Amino acid sequence: MKIITVLGARPQFIKAAPLSATLRKRHEEKIVHTGQHYDYQMSDVFFEELGIPKPDYFLGVGSKQHGAQTGEMLTGVEEVLLKEKPDWVLVYGDTNSTLAGALAAAKLHIPIAHVEAGLRSYNRKMPEEVNRVLTDHVSTLMFCPTDQAVKNLSLEGLTKGVIRTGDVMADALYYHARRAEERSLAENLRYPKKSYVLATVHRAENTDNLNRLQGIINAFAQIEGQIVLPLHPRTKKLLNDHHMTIPKNVEVIEPVGYLEMILLEKEAEFILTDSGGVQKEAYLWQVPCVTLRDETEWVETVNTGWNTLTGANPEQIVEAVMNYRNKPLPPYRENLYGNGRASEEIVAAMEEKRG
Repeated sequence: MKIITVLGARPQFIKAAPLSATLRKRHEEKIVHTGQHYDYQMSDVFFEELGIPKPDYFLGVGSKQHGAQTGEMLTGVEEVLLKEKPDWVLVYGDTNSTLAGALAAAKLHIPIAHVEAGLRSYNRKMPEEVNRVLTDHVSTLMFCPTDQAVKNLSLEGLTKGVIRTGDVMADALYYHARRAEERSLAENLRYPKKSYVLATVHRAENTDNLNRLQGIINAFAQIEGQIVLPLHPRTKKLLNDHHMTIPKNVEVIEPVGYLEMILLEKEAEFILTDSGGVQKEAYLWQVPCVTLRDETEWVETVNTGWNTLTGANPEQIVEAVMNYRNKPLPPYRENLYGNGRASEEIVAAMEEKRG
């Protein structure tokens, strides 16, 4: 089989690493990088660290308004598909790159495989929610990371081509954990274990709403102990533009690569985040998580008690932190996101469907 994989953003690079390695054992894969994330710390470092093959096509779209960005990606991906004539187009997650790749393939009647299908926050104000819903509804195969994702698709009338495989991010975490440990020991990358809180803030619903962003910053100031904040470039710009002061207990660092990030997660006391992937990785590391959003697509983490939704409300954020510090941790459920073999199941399903 010939597969065109469309990537564009940091989380997709992580998801692609184990699946690309599995695909290339038996099939031809070519990677289209849209350029949605394009600087070294948000793109190149992941290809280097995770051993992802160099992209065959780089569209260089960069940051734009959603319509302009998606449209430019759609044009670029379509040109590649017309040239390459693949058997499959493989897309990941819920970014504008995901939607552009899926729409380009659908218009050309090329089968689409959607990895991380069926996730729903049920908040249509989030561009990611629109992207994931539309992508699922034009996909040939929908690879779901969880039982809930399968149920979500069923509620929308999608049952054919729906397969519960587990999560490729769990594959990546398990695969790279030892490499991360070895690198840490060699380079002394880590802070002392459980001596800090890890935070990430990058979702538009928080960064583009100054009241929410200020509420999160105010909460950070009230949390006892050191907070380590790898600062997303967009968040950094907004903080600077609006002269928001970072509290003294927050250590701002540059964005980090995947290996360093998963170690920061593993050894944190707990995590404050608005990232979908970090919520899930926190659970896999058995680290409590406070999610700075009003809803989550990873509802299993909340239902098991390892994740608390607080929105950007300072009082709720601080209360959630105190609860984790003062109460015993809940029981941990193994294999919530699969057994680390999602990549193999995905490739097998694509082979079977293709015949």
